[in-house]
Amino acid sequence: MAKIPKQKEVARQDGARADPAAITPGLRQYLFATTGICGAAVLIIEILGAKMLAPYVGTSHFVWTAQIAVTLIALAAGYAFGGWVADRSSQLRYLYTSLLVAALWMCGAAWACEPVAFACLHFRLALGSLLASMTLFFVPLALLATVGPLCIRRLTSSMETMGRSVGTLSAVSTLGSVAGTVLIAYVMIPFLPNSWTLYLTASCLAALGAGYFAIWEPRQKAIAAAGVGSIVLLIAAGAKQQPFANIRGLTEIYRANSSFGLIQVVDAGSPRRLRYLVNDLLVQNVYDPARHRGAATFSFVENVLTHAYSQSELRDVLCIGMGAGVTPMRLAEEGVRVDVVDINPAMVTVAERFFDFRADRVRVEIGDGRYFLHENAKKYDAVILDAFLGESAPSHLMTRESFQAVQSRLRPNGVVFVNSWGELAEGKDYVPASLYKTLKSVFRNVRLHVSPGAAFFVASDQPNLRMWRQPDPEAIPEDLREETQSAVQTISMPDPGHGDILTDDYNPVDYRDAAYREDLRRRMLHYICGYCVVD
Repeated sequence: MAKIPKQKEVARQDGARADPAAITPGLRQYLFATTGICGAAVLIIEILGAKMLAPYVGTSHFVWTAQIAVTLIALAAGYAFGGWVADRSSQLRYLYTSLLVAALWMCGAAWACEPVAFACLHFRLALGSLLASMTLFFVPLALLATVGPLCIRRLTSSMETMGRSVGTLSAVSTLGSVAGTVLIAYVMIPFLPNSWTLYLTASCLAALGAGYFAIWEPRQKAIAAAGVGSIVLLIAAGAKQQPFANIRGLTEIYRANSSFGLIQVVDAGSPRRLRYLVNDLLVQNVYDPARHRGAATFSFVENVLTHAYSQSELRDVLCIGMGAGVTPMRLAEEGVRVDVVDINPAMVTVAERFFDFRADRVRVEIGDGRYFLHENAKKYDAVILDAFLGESAPSHLMTRESFQAVQSRLRPNGVVFVNSWGELAEGKDYVPASLYKTLKSVFRNVRLHVSPGAAFFVASDQPNLRMWRQPDPEAIPEDLREETQSAVQTISMPDPGHGDILTDDYNPVDYRDAAYREDLRRRMLHYICGYCVVD
């Protein structure tokens, strides 16, 4: 008996484990598979979390910063906790119980995402995004991080093999993360609802936990059965609940996930049937399907101003951003040759099915607007920049370099039209003031037309920029005539002391305009969803 302590001491000096346990080749492979799948799950949750919150809090850098910060904090906490557990026991039941708990929490997060997101909208955007992400995703991410230390403890039999074990596990986890990134970006988000992607990921983790208990610890099968049973019940409850981002009072006729947000087409009932294109719960356009025409003021304003400021008749026009395709189709019906570039291929299908867009009447290119401008040598009489991602235009399309690329694609005296959210009231005018300065740094003359909540820019190298022709009021629908004419006739000038020239190197729009965008999103969500999120 006296030799036992001595053997333990020798073993420890030699680097052997104090509580060694036999590990079969099958269990070894199962642990490596667990590491890879958990590595994939971490990246899926990180990316999917931001996508699930996007309809409610947007896609600004605040949202992504919150999601990345929560992921890193959770991983740090999980690594520390996993290491603490590993120092006290090499039993793998703790690892696989953690996976069952993580799966259960993820199913609950899919079920609770909308109420949590709306509750967090009562805080400022940066704090609200952080709280929502922390509530929904911190726990499963932290539990997934415990996998590494627990696997290393069980797989490492001596100090001589520790480096190889740690390196192999890290490599497998990283490769799993790569696979998870590819899956979420190119398979899950484009083809599956976000909630079901989370359910599917949770099911994989639950299957790992149940498989371990069933094969290697059959006496603990009750743990696996209880966990899996709870997950099945949550998934069943989630299947019966109303779809996320449900728009109250309107009839949803189409819904699809895309790489650039949730797309919905909804119809309003009597007295006048209108059709709305909604992207991440923000209205992108309005259409009158009975009269086969647009029903949003901005689409008539951009058509009227583009024609009015062109010195000659329009022959070739480039539209960056398609949306419902209302503006390109109106131009095509007027005999204009139209090129359309949009980064979201899903929009073409939606526009054709629900908004009378005909791709055979225009030339459609799927891709980024900046890339198209640099790769395309064609010249245009006008370029219409009407691209939105949520409540704002993609910031890289609003820089001096971007407008220089637009200028290079214009014929002499050609015009560029820019549609933007914005107000000129102090504290809300950063984007209009900055766009005006940025356009003025490229083009000889700039005009700014405004209507409530909207800013319309016309820029050109014409030495005397003016409206060469007056719009025909009869060409504007009667219900939109007064508001359209007001925007056409109202020319404003932003405060010259406000705003910055936006460049690729310096573009703080997301930060400087955060308060206005936050307020805009709250008002839009209150209007379209009926939730009381307006203070």
